[in-house]
Amino acid sequence: MDMKFKKVSFHDNEILFGRDSTPFITAVEFDGENVVEIFFRKRNEVTSKKESFKPFIFLEDTIYMDGWSGTYEAKRLKGSAHYKYLVLTESWSDLQRLLKHFKKTTGATPASLSAPFFYLNDPVHQYLLFSGRTLFKEISFGDLLRLQLDIETYCAEGYEFSNPYRDEDRITVISLSDSDGWEYAISGREYDEKEMLEIMVEQINLRDPDVIEGHNIFNFDLTYIEARARRYKVPLAIGRNKQIIKSHSSRLNIAERTISYKKYEVYGRHIVDTYLLVQMYDVTARNLESYGLKNVAKHFNVASPERVYIKPEKINWYYDNKPDELLKYGMDDVRETRAISEILSQSFYYQTRIFPYSFQNTVIRGNATKIDSLFIREYINSNHSIPRTPQAREYSGGYTDMFYQGVVNRILYCDVQSLYPSIMLSFNYFPKNDVLNIFRSLLGDLKDFRMKAKEMVSVAKSESEKMYFDALQATFKILINSFYGYLGFAYGHFSDFDEANKVTAKGRSIIKSMVEWLEGNDCKVIEIDTDGIYFVPSDNIKNKKDEEGLINELSNVLPVGINLELAGRYKAMFSYKIKNYVLLGYDDKMIIKGSGLRSRGLELFQRKFMEEMFFLLLKGEGQKADNLLEKYTEELVNHKWDKKMFIKTETLQESLATYTEKVSKKKRSAAAAYELAIKSEREYQPGDQISYYVIGDKSTVRVFDNCKLASQWDKEKPDENIEYYKKKLQTLYEKFEPFF
Repeated sequence: MDMKFKKVSFHDNEILFGRDSTPFITAVEFDGENVVEIFFRKRNEVTSKKESFKPFIFLEDTIYMDGWSGTYEAKRLKGSAHYKYLVLTESWSDLQRLLKHFKKTTGATPASLSAPFFYLNDPVHQYLLFSGRTLFKEISFGDLLRLQLDIETYCAEGYEFSNPYRDEDRITVISLSDSDGWEYAISGREYDEKEMLEIMVEQINLRDPDVIEGHNIFNFDLTYIEARARRYKVPLAIGRNKQIIKSHSSRLNIAERTISYKKYEVYGRHIVDTYLLVQMYDVTARNLESYGLKNVAKHFNVASPERVYIKPEKINWYYDNKPDELLKYGMDDVRETRAISEILSQSFYYQTRIFPYSFQNTVIRGNATKIDSLFIREYINSNHSIPRTPQAREYSGGYTDMFYQGVVNRILYCDVQSLYPSIMLSFNYFPKNDVLNIFRSLLGDLKDFRMKAKEMVSVAKSESEKMYFDALQATFKILINSFYGYLGFAYGHFSDFDEANKVTAKGRSIIKSMVEWLEGNDCKVIEIDTDGIYFVPSDNIKNKKDEEGLINELSNVLPVGINLELAGRYKAMFSYKIKNYVLLGYDDKMIIKGSGLRSRGLELFQRKFMEEMFFLLLKGEGQKADNLLEKYTEELVNHKWDKKMFIKTETLQESLATYTEKVSKKKRSAAAAYELAIKSEREYQPGDQISYYVIGDKSTVRVFDNCKLASQWDKEKPDENIEYYKKKLQTLYEKFEPFF
């Protein structure tokens, strides 16, 4: 595959892939004051070498070095951008002392946007930027050795969740597998907990993986393992060179959510958490009911038919009575983790060939931050000064609108291919302070590369080659679409809010001109969603050939470089609100779009009821909604539902201490998930999820006072609040009744 990769010459682009083509690098680690250790994998052999490294900082003027007694080299950079000097120090500790000197003399910290210096706090990132190297060149994804880790734990009687700080709550199973097909189970029935941890460390070092994967490995598996290892004084020396694992608190923004987690780092290896990958995937997909491993495995169709399922509350019982089944369960967990990672981590793997970050950090860094690093790398290579970040300000967004509410039949969807990137390239909307024209060069090349990668998918001779080029074109697509976001990125050194405003203004103008043309040709426009239009074609458009002809005519009146495609044909559409609609395909499959119709704030019975109701609406059978309501109500009243139908899962956004303080000061309302977390004896962290249901016998109750953890529900003695859930059904029915 890599030979074909070279044939289409992607790697020849040094601005994108870096100017140093050193192959087979799997990891770079900072080792001391001014040395990095570089690890290489060539087939099954892993080697390493050490190189000297001089940490650096960008500086506005050398006058700020006055009074500094350390050894340094100051290079005057070309151009007149704000940071005109690159100052190289002898060691990382020298650089830290220099920062303290700057804080004392200027009052500025590295976080100050007005600071006369610009500092990158990751030595590995600094090395990769300065050297022009990236990881994984000439290593295929299949050549990486990826090891999966999962644990099962005991929970003391009377408690809801395992707690690593309770004596009884030991690790009962450690499951390991890797991408070469190796599998290894460590049972607590065979070894004591200290021995289990020692065996785990031994096996990881024997397998010598490049990547360690797990589902919620940061906030559960490694956190738990670390606490139990500390109890027995077992050194977690699972890094290369027998280095001990390190950790620190971190935060990650995924769409509107901020996730707090404990970030672990293993020397010479990368840690990938599929739990985080799944949440990143769902930002655009918006079709996962939960982020739990079992649900995600079913969604991606990677769950084996023979897969063992054990309810969380039954883990203890299986360990005591059927330990072999628990071992199978744990092994199924790591197999599914491996399969999910193969689907979701490959795009980040290819990005690691591009960006000057470790694989682990490529996953968690935002797209705009990563694009900024490409500019900085090339400006360093060109010995050119770099601008400071601009003053952030508001700018106008894309055009969304709705022209009709209700159900319509025979819908076409036309979409402008990469609207904003195409506008930038066609109308020369590029950041004014990018004097080396990196933005224009990268965006144009990425667009060409994506088209070439898509072509390679169509001519690929094997499934592996097809997957390879498909992942590659998806990676290029992500980067292409991130360039517009970078224009309005507050922390980007080359962002430009004026140009971002021009792009959206031109986008609105183009979409409005398309609407006028369609209406002038007797088409009925239903909804606009930023870069595409849903519409009903005129009566004289009879077949697919006519539809394609219509789109070609419309495309011909658009500006040069703005390309239109027929991106969808649907039997019917329910247009509800702006960016909230339901589509019915000619295969009778539905697509539900919009947070108002797919909100995770809804219980499963509400989502299922809505899906069946929408299907009736789109099929022209809205009058049957009465019968549907009766059916759901009868099932609810007669306790025919499993708890999954009415439990609600919520993510904690803040610490329990912060929540308690805010409630006491009346700065926020009490909430069920937090109240249950406080009572549960578990050390919950922001980002953790709580599942619960409502109890009582009245339709109106204070939920935070009338709730139980989902694990407390008893099928034999169901106590869910029938009246409360019945009212929710009725309210949902009445919300859409006007459309029946």
